[in-house]
Amino acid sequence: MILYEYPFNERIRTYLRLEHLFVRLAELVARELALDHHFALATIFEIMDVAARADLKSDVLKDLDRQRHLLEGYRNNPVIAQDVLDKVIGQMDRCFETLSSLPGKAGQALTENDWLMSLRSRIGIPGGTCEFDLPAYYAWQHRTVAQRRSDLIRWADTLAPLAESVQLLLKLLRDSGVPQKVMATAGQFQQNLPQGRTFQLLRLTLDPALELIPEISGNRLMVSIRLMQMEADERLHPNTADATFELTLCS
Repeated sequence: MILYEYPFNERIRTYLRLEHLFVRLAELVARELALDHHFALATIFEIMDVAARADLKSDVLKDLDRQRHLLEGYRNNPVIAQDVLDKVIGQMDRCFETLSSLPGKAGQALTENDWLMSLRSRIGIPGGTCEFDLPAYYAWQHRTVAQRRSDLIRWADTLAPLAESVQLLLKLLRDSGVPQKVMATAGQFQQNLPQGRTFQLLRLTLDPALELIPEISGNRLMVSIRLMQMEADERLHPNTADATFELTLCS
């Protein structure tokens, strides 16, 4: 099954982008080729760019605090496993403490590394990291796998508190939704959203055998989904057949 996610606000959009980058970073660091480690460094710089938003750290801390207060309301609820609740709240407290203790924005410590910043200024230029442009970086790429990986882990660790916090918040958000099977009639689906609830994330699961691609739009009042199909002309065309998929709205 293919899972698509659609954020309803800019904050969740930023969280999803960060999660995507952190997953990519972990996969690239675990590999051995110098080329993979080059793209791991590029991913670190992308994370720094996304995290440079002035209010990001504040938003994450506010969300952690809000979620903690919500979970505290489940204390002594007989249908809630209290040990699991304590574990999640404990993890949330650790995320809050480690993130709030970081000075400035996430990744700010890396900006004090002149070598990294010289690489960052060149990496966005096509071919800008050739050996004649950055001989020190070329030499770094010829270090052993263990040495390169050790450096990458050390640099990535400065971003770890943000990664853990975002991943926890998204997990709690995803867990808040209840999946439902729905039908797109002639490739179209619309649903009015219930009043009094603010949804933040839509999750859509499609069978890959259908070879359909969803175009999703939504706001606080309505969700609209149009199922498209890639044709021989390599363009997306509307699908006109009925199709079922799984829809989850998370608040």
